[in-house]
Amino acid sequence: MAITQLSVFAENKPGSLVSITQILAEEGVDIRALSLADTSDYGILRLIVSDTEKAQNALSNAGLALHLSPVIGVAMSDRPGALSEVLTTLEENRINIEYMYAFISRLAEDAYVILRTEHTEEAEMILKENGAKLLTEQDIETHLG
Repeated sequence: MAITQLSVFAENKPGSLVSITQILAEEGVDIRALSLADTSDYGILRLIVSDTEKAQNALSNAGLALHLSPVIGVAMSDRPGALSEVLTTLEENRINIEYMYAFISRLAEDAYVILRTEHTEEAEMILKENGAKLLTEQDIETHLG
């Protein structure tokens, strides 16, 4: 049930992000969530998009280095403490989170978090057993516009 995240490696210079977002726009790919981490020379732009395959093809054809990885999308009530409950469930089961980022949707009343763990399937199972609603690729493509 994991969703696919695109990680794009880009030079840390003016215009790099513009070119990536323009490529996606020209292909009609909507960015649902993103995170940017940087070093002095390069950045990693992590993206959840409406059409991963189309984005991957367009970015690869433009000569950009990228990587696909499974991540967990969790929907939760948009209220104080909801994220803490999800994180507590993982911590109690000794699941370490490598990184995460959050987003909201204008069409839903929930908030969402993207989690990357070393043990994706185990984390998904634990979250489902504890009542968490996990996002699917179809949710990303159709429901979170």
